[in-house]
Parts: sequence; C-alpha cells; structure tokens
Amino acid sequence: MDTTRRLPDGELAVMQALWDLEPPVTSGELQQQLKESHPMALTTLLTVLTRLADKEFVKIEKEGRSSRYFPLITRESYLAGQSRRFLDQLCGGSLSAFAAALCDSGLTREELDELRDLLERGTL
Repeated sequence: MDTTRRLPDGELAVMQALWDLEPPVTSGELQQQLKESHPMALTTLLTVLTRLADKEFVKIEKEGRSSRYFPLITRESYLAGQSRRFLDQLCGGSLSAFAAALCDSGLTREELDELRDLLERGTL
C-alpha cells in the first residue's frame, strides 16, 4: 500500500473515524461516528469502505450478512507518508523550504518552541 498517495476527503474521513474506534467496527458504528463531521448515506459509506479495501487501507471480514472493518494502516503511518509527500512534492525535498513553510504557516511561537524541544530531545 502506498501511504504517500493522498486519500480523497471522503475516504480520509472514513479512515479517521475507523482510527478513532476500537476494531472491529461495523458500518453502523462508522456511520454514527461520522454523523457530525461527515454524514453520509449507508450505501455511500459501504462504497467508500470497498474503495479503501481495494487500496489495501481497510480489511473487510464478512460475518453472515454483516461485515466488520479493520484499518490496515495506522494513522501515524499515513501521516508519515503524507508528510514525506509534502516534503518531496511541494518543497522539492528541501528541509529548509519545509521549515520555512512551517514557520510561515501561522504556528505560534509556543508551537514552534514545542517543535524545537521535540526535535532536540529526539522524541519525534
């Protein structure tokens, strides 16, 4: 699976809901989790889950007439892949361009200090 490939917003919303729940997850649980942030019809949700399974982001286990869903990738792995994609595609692989973009992104001084502390302690 290619974690540097960006998921469309609807698929990413379903993955975020799946990451927030304890697997295995039913479609009803996912629909409830998405109700506030990204409501969608059950048929749409099932289509998105099938697409995510085709991309190897989700595993579907059939249980009789129902299905259970498991994430095959962690939120952290996806975030790492997307960070690498951002660095390579938008910053040309340049860490200094990435750092400048981060500083220009509106991060507060406290957030930048926290990032510096994390880097210096090696806890990232």
